Amino acid sequence: MATLLDKVWDLHTVRRLPTGQTQLFIGLHLIHEVTTPQAFAMLRERGLTPAFPDRIFGTMDHIIPTSSLRRPARDPVAEEMIATLEANCREHHIPLFGLGDAHQGIVHVIGPELGLTQPGMTIACGDSHTSTHGAFGALAFGIGTSQVRDVLASQCLAMDKPKLRRVRFAGTMGSGVTAKDLALSMIRQLGVNGGVGFAYEYAGDAVTRMTMDERMTLCNLSIEGGARMGYVNPDDTTFAFLRGREHAPKGDAWERAVAWWRRMASDATAPADDDRVIDVDRIGPVVTWGTNPGQSVAVDEPIPDPRSLPPGEREAALEALQFMGFDAGEAVKGRRVDVAFIGSCTNARLSDLRAAASLVRGQRVARHVRGLVVPGSREVQHAAEAEGLDEVFKAAGFEWREPGCSLCLGMNDDKLSGAQTCASSSNRNFRGRQGSPTGRTLLMSPAMVAAAAVAGEVVDVRSVVPRGGAVQ
Repeated sequence: MATLLDKVWDLHTVRRLPTGQTQLFIGLHLIHEVTTPQAFAMLRERGLTPAFPDRIFGTMDHIIPTSSLRRPARDPVAEEMIATLEANCREHHIPLFGLGDAHQGIVHVIGPELGLTQPGMTIACGDSHTSTHGAFGALAFGIGTSQVRDVLASQCLAMDKPKLRRVRFAGTMGSGVTAKDLALSMIRQLGVNGGVGFAYEYAGDAVTRMTMDERMTLCNLSIEGGARMGYVNPDDTTFAFLRGREHAPKGDAWERAVAWWRRMASDATAPADDDRVIDVDRIGPVVTWGTNPGQSVAVDEPIPDPRSLPPGEREAALEALQFMGFDAGEAVKGRRVDVAFIGSCTNARLSDLRAAASLVRGQRVARHVRGLVVPGSREVQHAAEAEGLDEVFKAAGFEWREPGCSLCLGMNDDKLSGAQTCASSSNRNFRGRQGSPTGRTLLMSPAMVAAAAVAGEVVDVRSVVPRGGAVQ
């Protein structure tokens, strides 16, 4: 009996290194403009070229502006990185989805859209949230720039095999509760470092019922709980999503692929190193109150007293409360927000935009709030516009942007100013993450962000009656 982790790891093992690590073959290498310039330069210094350029795909997302596609970019650093990626991909015949390309977008959105992400793969990218692709039954993980160099040069990495923790989500998600809420609840319960040394296998009735978009959100946040990667075993939901996509197998190859993908799933009795059960019925919409994703509460729950937390978490909680301007026992509900951001590799897919649009249709963003909606890809953008979602957002007072990472990480033109508080559908609420050293980030689902934008403060999305459909 073997788990998906065992099966995929063994299939991609080239050899066992003298250090005890595995030389692991990487089936798909995704690159972007920020972590590749130095990696390609290091290759040139050694007289090397990419070993498997047909297994590499590039896009632009992190540092690009989302307000305009004009070239050169206003930021000279951004323009240099964009131009460098273009030159490197052109030189080595690597497919690139550049600015204006029909497939350009956030790397963890376009991989699944194009069918590049498939079950049974090993996938690496110079970005922490590569774990997103694990939703398809792949082993997917982020790497640093020196490792990007190694994969370019050899298509391999030296890695320690993680242990496996099976996280079972038991029960049914209630109204207004999303995969984002489940993920944040898990991180709160298990800790931001609780997954160190582990891969997470997500299971349970709630996961089985999830759409692929929801599974991607769940897997995306694995790294925020310290796990090296997170995955969901492939099933009919996975196959239905992939069928017909550009890089998915076709014809007879499709049937053979599905049969093989089914065999990659963990055997029913395969043991994990650790098992945890999370009761989904007890989870409500979640909002972070602190400066890491584990510092969160249900929207109707008071912020905990740091003295009630484990000793290792108390000092960080005290510092977070001071930075965020909260008091122990206070409610996050009612906190004024200055910016509302719907986007990021966590929550910028079409279903996320639909959910948010259902909350703002016929409404207006509060007078003091700046709202941004940034689709995760060109494909998401065009699909949303075909449904008229862009007009819904613009009529409500949101800015409708071009695809990119945007305000998730403040590495581009989109940044917080001063001590602004942002209701954000992104993945990290670290100090300075959104571009201002004193800016404050409240992580929540896209629907919660939309509701906060209209109210001008954090509200319980369950108390808001959407116009044009139920909250998704």
